[in-house]
Amino acid sequence: MGNHTAMSTFLLWGFSSFPDLQTLLFVMILFSHATILAANASVMVAIKCTHNLHTPLYFLLGGLSFSETCTTMAIIPRLLVDLLSESKTISLSECATQMLFFFGLSCSNCFIMSAMSYDRYTAIRNPLHYATLMTPKVCFQLMTASWVVGFLVSLCIVVIIFNLSFCDSNVIQHFFCDISPVMCLACDYTLYHETAVFVFSAFVLGGSFILIMISYVFIGSVVMKVPSAKGRCKAFSTCSSHLTVVCIHYAFAGFVYLRPKDRDSLREDMLMAVAYTILTPLLNPIVYSLRNKEMQVALRKVLDTANRFILQMANERTLNC
Repeated sequence: MGNHTAMSTFLLWGFSSFPDLQTLLFVMILFSHATILAANASVMVAIKCTHNLHTPLYFLLGGLSFSETCTTMAIIPRLLVDLLSESKTISLSECATQMLFFFGLSCSNCFIMSAMSYDRYTAIRNPLHYATLMTPKVCFQLMTASWVVGFLVSLCIVVIIFNLSFCDSNVIQHFFCDISPVMCLACDYTLYHETAVFVFSAFVLGGSFILIMISYVFIGSVVMKVPSAKGRCKAFSTCSSHLTVVCIHYAFAGFVYLRPKDRDSLREDMLMAVAYTILTPLLNPIVYSLRNKEMQVALRKVLDTANRFILQMANERTLNC
């Protein structure tokens, strides 16, 4: 990456401090990963196959599920391999690629959630013109802009970090190429680099969160004008799932990436990163399913269809035998 880089490989130390727990961690993380894939895939299939869910909100929710699935795919498969492998090395280019995709997708998730809050504001503020304001073209543009801006920010961070010189230790005290553990290994790491990365992180987390809060301030001002308490509760209920997901996502992300860094906090950051990487994409489809009757009905249909298909395949196999 940089002309002065002296190392070509890193060692992902991660959970190597717990050698007796490697198999248990593998089973737990594999189960969690499979659950994440199944849950998010179910949401995407339900949205695709249910005509009633072909609305802007569910288009954006499907995009968020897809993006979060890809986010975990950038981290978890490599982690599972490392848990069973003696060699935990990763090349400089692989490390940069992993960081680019993980943070590109993570940043995109923040902006997609901002787009979802704007969708809720539009639905509540202009219900009669909602269909003309949030057209499929507008939804696609919002989704595309989220991914483009997210990856541009991630690319800037990766360029800053991998133009540093790595000439001391090559042991990354983490289970993937996270920002702080990699930067701590640089010989010429300065306050300027830390500030630059912090500014980009704050732009994504702080900027998208402010957009979400602005949308909800406007939503609140509109809802409070509704004369009946039942009408206000109904309006707020359409936002409850999204607001819950936002709180979970930003609580974890803000703790990991916006608080002051030092070498002594790396293990704490790693444990929080596990929660952010696994719990967030796992809880999001659960929250939307538990608090949304339309999604519950659509998921039941998907599961019933899947069960019938499995039974049919099993019966055909039995007859062939």
